[in-house]
This record gives sequence, C-alpha cells and structure tokens, in this order.
Amino acid sequence: MGSGILTPNETRSMSPTDAPLTGVRVVEMTEALAGPFCGMTLGDLGADVVKVERPGVGDQARKWGPPFLEGESAYFLSVNRNKRSIELDVKAAEDHQVLLALLERADVFITNNPRMESLERLGLDPKSLRTRSPKLIYAAISGYGHTGAKAGRAGYDVIAQGESGLMALTGEPGSGPIRFPTAMADISAGLYALIGIQAALYARDNRATGCGVGQFVDVALVDAQLTWLANIAGTYFATGERPPKLGNAHPTIAPYQPVQARDKPLIVGIGTERLWASFCKVLGVEDTIMVDERFATNPERNRHREELIPLLEEVLARRDAEAWVQDLVAVGIPAGPINFVEEALTDEQILSRRMVVELEHPAIGIVRSLANPIHMSPAGPTYRRYPPRLGEHNDEIRAELATC
Repeated sequence: MGSGILTPNETRSMSPTDAPLTGVRVVEMTEALAGPFCGMTLGDLGADVVKVERPGVGDQARKWGPPFLEGESAYFLSVNRNKRSIELDVKAAEDHQVLLALLERADVFITNNPRMESLERLGLDPKSLRTRSPKLIYAAISGYGHTGAKAGRAGYDVIAQGESGLMALTGEPGSGPIRFPTAMADISAGLYALIGIQAALYARDNRATGCGVGQFVDVALVDAQLTWLANIAGTYFATGERPPKLGNAHPTIAPYQPVQARDKPLIVGIGTERLWASFCKVLGVEDTIMVDERFATNPERNRHREELIPLLEEVLARRDAEAWVQDLVAVGIPAGPINFVEEALTDEQILSRRMVVELEHPAIGIVRSLANPIHMSPAGPTYRRYPPRLGEHNDEIRAELATC
C-alpha cells in the first residue's frame, strides 16, 4: 500500500497459516499491559489467544481513559488485537470447569495474579495445572515474581521503575525522579515472558531432547526493569559509586546526546574516534575543536563534556537542524531529529517499514495500532482480529469445547 499502513488482508506474512506460531493455543488471563502485550505478540505470531475476562467487568484497562472510542478504551485497543474474549468467573464451579477445559487443550497459560496462594486455592497454580497437563507452559507475570521476600506484593509499572533505580537516574541533574512516560517495565516484562514462552515451547517440542514437558516461566516487572541498568550496573560494579544523573547525556560516550542547532535540537551519536573526526570535518572545526587536547579522545571528551557541548552548539547554531542532519547522515554519522509523536508515526521510514496496522472494528470502524516490529521472511506476524469486545466470543469458545 502507498500509505505504508497494514490492513488485515495485507500482512507481512504470506498468509495467516504461515505464521511461526500457527497451531499454538494460548489462554491469557491477564490485565493491564504486561500480560496483554505478551499475549498480543503471541497472537501476532500466529497463536490462537483466548483472553479470559471477569464477567461484566473485563480487563481493568477497558476502563482506563479517556480517550474512549464508542465506549472502548484506546489503551485496551492498543494491546489486545489477535485475541478472542470469553467471560468466566473462575470462582464459580461451572466457569471454573470451562477454564480447566481450555487449559487442558492449551499450550500456554499466561497469568498476572501476584499471589500464588490465590492461584493454589483455585487449582490454577503451576503444580496443579501441569499435573493435569504436563505439556502446559505456565507463564506468570507479576510485580516481584513468585520467590523472594517481596513475592506476592501487588505491583504496577511505576513501582518497578522506582525500585529498579531507573527513576532516580531519569531527568536533568538536580531534578527529582522522573517516570519514563511509557510503561517500559510492563513492556519489558511482557517481552521477557514472550522469550521464556518461546524457549519453553522449543524445549518441549525439541526432538533432540524429546521431553515433551512444559515449564514454569516466572517473570517480575522489577527484574525486567532492572535489566535496563545494563552498562550502568556495570559501572557501579566496577567502581562501587552511585551513577550520577546525566539527563540526555551518555555516561561513557561524548558527544552522544541532543545538541542545539539554530531552530531546534538534533541528536548525534559519536561512538568512535573515526566518527569524531568525520563529525569535526562536517562542522568545519578540524583546526580548532578537533585538535584541542581536551577533546582528543572519548575519555577526554567525557571529562570535559561541559566545555565541549557549548563549543559545538556555537557552531551548530549557524544552520537549522535538518540541514545538519542531512550532511551528517551523508557521511555515515549517526544523527537524527527529535520528533513529536505525530511526526514519528507519519515518518516515511516508519511507514515504509509498515509499522502501523489498521483493523476494522464493528463498533468503531478503523482502529489503528502499532505493528509488530519483528520482520521475518518468508512468514512473520499477521493481523487477523480486531481487539475483542468483552465476552464477544463466549458462545464460539464454549461451542468449540463442546465438540472436542
């Protein structure tokens, strides 16, 4: 399509039956973001995902707004495509049996109930379910995981961002802690759960081992968020010192941050000495900044960052950001603009990569969401189902169980 937007009949996969996880059956009993995101990604990759929701209430994210589109939360719509919805009161005997019947036929169960005791009372804990169905892969996503001193505590993304050390590092020096605007702990936990599920599916079905047995995948938001410390944690382990808050600057590379041009900032990433030399040539400072001993190497540029950046910005102020970006990119220097959301979502590169999906919803009309960023050849993600209305597939799913 010329618009760069994907529709259900024009996916990046050859056909829905070619998707990598076609034939995998998933029961997702989660709410909010981490679990639904994991379930949606499995659905994008071809799995049949049944979303179990509380009767009359559903996923709590259905009420998170505004905005709402014909009563449907935009938040919910963003992370629940490629699923079918069934309402079940898991504490009621009949509905409980329906859930167990679904799980006996499932390959994967995803839950985000933080308290194992509650799951045990319902017979929905890993031991009980995998006794009934040894091949089942049980994926639990929670705030703190199901082991350790804080196991069982409720947790949301913002708590994980705080406890993991990330919020204390976010923002400009001297400012208070800043929450990252997207729920990155939720997304990270959903992705790690996805990786664990796929690894467990492979291990279960690997002919070399032939075990045929599922696994318990236990992912915590705090653990997932902690991994974002990455090189920052490495610096702490090496020095024992608390990392400073650096704002937009990189802790070990300079310049690697936004810099101000005449009209607005642009971003540059000068990760090697070769790039530094090329950068200086584009700016025309080979005989000044480039030969200054304070900026001769990356370690020296880091030590003298506060002196370096104003000197660079004095030069950059002579032209607009887009002109600099074009010249820098032309010689292989990583550089780019700082986009607003509407600019990012309409960027020619994003559209050419088919990163926006359109699905026809019976109550809303066209619903747009972000595509799956996994590009595979010849067969990859597919977009088959709009985000379901609460209980939309009650009869369909019960009928399927009756015929099994």
